[in-house]
Amino acid sequence: MGTFTKPLLRFADWYTSRMPVDLLSRITHDVAVMGGRPCIRGMRVTVGTILGLMASGKTAEEILALYPYLEGEDIQAALAYAAWRSEEIEVPLKAS
Repeated sequence: MGTFTKPLLRFADWYTSRMPVDLLSRITHDVAVMGGRPCIRGMRVTVGTILGLMASGKTAEEILALYPYLEGEDIQAALAYAAWRSEEIEVPLKAS
């Protein structure tokens, strides 16, 4: 019998269960806003924008100065959401 890939251990489930619920509630998806990409509290600021700014060397304080309507928890939520989404894995299992 061959092997197949099936979700067995989902780090995302474990990670989310330990994350404050209100933190992830800051991330919204609405097809009418930025084409449904994950955004901060329904605004036209995407998680990707926050991550891109941080990857280019901007600090949280600099981002908050650029986007004064954001809050520190919004940046934390964007990072947590990205970590959660990037860690979902599939584990190969043998067919039974």
